[in-house]
Amino acid sequence: MKLSKFKNEPFTDFSKKKNAKDFEKSLNKVTERFSKEYPLVIGGEKFTTEKKLISYNPSKRDQKLGVFQKATAEMAINAIDIANNTFHEWKNTPVKKRVKYFVEAAKLMRKRKHDFSAMMVYEVGKNWAEADGDTAEAIDFMEFYAREMLRYAEGQPVVKIPGEKNKLEYIPLGVGVVIPPWNFPLAILVGMTSASIIAGNTVVLKPSSDSPAIAQMFVELMEEVGLPKGVLTFLTGDGSTIGDLIVTHPLTRYVSFTGSMEVGLRINELAAKKQSSQIWIKRVIAEMGGKDSIIVDSEVPDFYDAVRGVVQAAFGFQGQKCSACSRVIVDEKIYDKFCDALVQETKKLTVNVAAENPNMGPVINEKSMNSITEYIKKGIDEGGKLIHGGDEMSPEGYFIQPAIIKDVERDATISQEEIFGPVLAVIKSKNFDDAMDIANNTIYGLTGAVYTKNKKKLEKAEREFFVGNLYLNRKCTGALVGVHPFGGFNMSGTDSKAGGRDYLGLFLQAKSVAQKIK
Repeated sequence: MKLSKFKNEPFTDFSKKKNAKDFEKSLNKVTERFSKEYPLVIGGEKFTTEKKLISYNPSKRDQKLGVFQKATAEMAINAIDIANNTFHEWKNTPVKKRVKYFVEAAKLMRKRKHDFSAMMVYEVGKNWAEADGDTAEAIDFMEFYAREMLRYAEGQPVVKIPGEKNKLEYIPLGVGVVIPPWNFPLAILVGMTSASIIAGNTVVLKPSSDSPAIAQMFVELMEEVGLPKGVLTFLTGDGSTIGDLIVTHPLTRYVSFTGSMEVGLRINELAAKKQSSQIWIKRVIAEMGGKDSIIVDSEVPDFYDAVRGVVQAAFGFQGQKCSACSRVIVDEKIYDKFCDALVQETKKLTVNVAAENPNMGPVINEKSMNSITEYIKKGIDEGGKLIHGGDEMSPEGYFIQPAIIKDVERDATISQEEIFGPVLAVIKSKNFDDAMDIANNTIYGLTGAVYTKNKKKLEKAEREFFVGNLYLNRKCTGALVGVHPFGGFNMSGTDSKAGGRDYLGLFLQAKSVAQKIK
C-alpha cells in the first residue's frame, strides 16, 4: 500500500459565504440527533442500561443533545474480556489492511467535516473555527498515523554478523483503555484511538461524560468503514463506577489518557499496581495539562502582534486548552503599556452562544464556571488587580467574561494552579533572566512562548525554557500534527509527543529475532 506524502488538512475559511452557509446547514442537520438514544457497543453488540447519561449544550444548559448509557461494573469487566479475545485475531490482521480502515475513515470525515464540527459547537461550546480546527486535526491524526504505521512495519535496520539472519519487528501490546478529554473531544479521541488500533491493539474507549455525542459519531464512522466487531468498544458512564475497573483489570495492557493532573496521577498509580493474574507492567501514556507562560521581553519585535498572540492564546476556546496561555510575564519597561493594550484587545471579544460563532462561547459546565469564579476571587484576595472581565453572564448557559488580573505574584495561586478557563495572570519581570525564572517555577512543563528580537535571548529560551513545546515570536497554542509533535514535561505528562514520529512506538513493542544460518 502506497500513500501520498502527508499534508495537514486545511482549515475552512468562514469568511467565504458558501462555507458559512454549508456550516449553517450542518448546524441544522445535527439537531436531528438530539432526540435519539445511543447504546453502548461491546463486542459489536448494542446495549442499553437502566441508568442514563444525558449530554447537554453548555450554551443552553437545558437543551439535551442525546441520551447515553451508564455502563455497569459488570459491563466494564466484560468489555475488557471481549476486547482481549478480539485482540488475538486483530493483531494478526496485516498492517496494510489496518491502515486502510483509517484512510477510508479520514476520507469520509473530510466529506462530513462540518457535521462533526457542528456537534462540537453544540456539545462543548467551540466557535466555528475552533471546531473546524478540531476536526481537521482528527483527520490529520488518522492520515499521519496510517503513514507512520507503514514505516514502523518496515522494521528497523540491525547490524549484520556472519552466520546469523537477524531482524527487529514491532508487534502490538494488547487491550488499550483510551480515556480522552472533552476539550478536544474529536481530535484527541481520534488520535489516541487510531494510533492504538492501527498499531494492532484493541480499544475500550471511555469518552468524557461531557462529550459522548461527538465520540459516538466517530464510533459510527468506524462501524461504517467496516472495522471488525470488538476492535473498538464504546463504553460511556461514570468514572467512579467503571474508571478504576478498566484501568486495574489484569487484561488491560496500557492506558492512554488526556486530562487533569489529579486524574492522570491516579491512573498512573492504579496501573502501576500488579493485579493477581497480571503478567505485564502496564504502560501509561498521559497528557495532563499545564500552566503555560508567554514571556514578553522589552525588545519585543512587534508590540501589538505580541498583544494579539497573548489574547488569542489565553482566551481561544475560553482558555480551555492545556496549551492555553494562563500567565503572561512582561518586562517592567513595557508592563503598564502592555496591560493597557491587553485590556483594549480583549474588549474586542464577544461572548455568546457558540452556534452564533462569537469569539468565545461558554465554559463546559456549572462546576467549571464556579471553579473559575473562585480562582478569580482568589487572585484578587492574594493581591492581584482585576483589570478586565470575570463577570458571569446569561443564566441560559455557562458564560463568563474573560478575566485579566495584573500584579500577580509569581508564587500566587493563580500563577501556579491550572484553572482551565478564561483567566490570564499578568506578572511583572525585572529582566529576561527573571522572566525565565518565573516561567520555569511551576510543576508543569507543557507549552511556552517568547516574544523578543534579541537572538541571544531566543537561544537562551531554547536551552532553558523547560517545556515540551516552545514557540518563539508566536502564540503558544495551535500545534499541528507532524509539524509540532505535542507533549509536555514534569507534571504535564509523559511527553508522548502526539503527532510525532515516536508516538506509535508507545503502542508497540519491539521483538528481535535471530536465526542461525550456515
